[in-house]
Amino acid sequence: QVQLVESGGGLVQPGGSLRLSCAASGTIFKINVMGWYRQAPGKQRELVAAITSGDSTNYTNSVKGRCTISRDNAKNTVYLQMDSLKPEDTAVYYCNAAGVLAAVPGAVTENDYWGQGTQVTVSS
Repeated sequence: QVQLVESGGGLVQPGGSLRLSCAASGTIFKINVMGWYRQAPGKQRELVAAITSGDSTNYTNSVKGRCTISRDNAKNTVYLQMDSLKPEDTAVYYCNAAGVLAAVPGAVTENDYWGQGTQVTVSS
């Protein structure tokens, strides 16, 4: 089965940096898009950044110039480098893998998957 495991969250002061990582495991043949979403208390989950298998990227306006998404296709891993962090970046960050072509018992399927979430807190 496909699983996404995130790491790198934590507590950081305003202006600081964090690097999130998300590794997909399983018998994976291809991942179309990998991305990061976040959900703050009382708010809807929103896209932070996404990257295609061809390295095309998309960022939400509030993080443009402060965050960089990248991926290692050989390792099925996506990264989010976050700099100049602000208190409003505080949220649970979720990794998403869309269009995952993978082998499951008895079949090859294409599905989307989510990680369990990692807390990012920006506070002095």
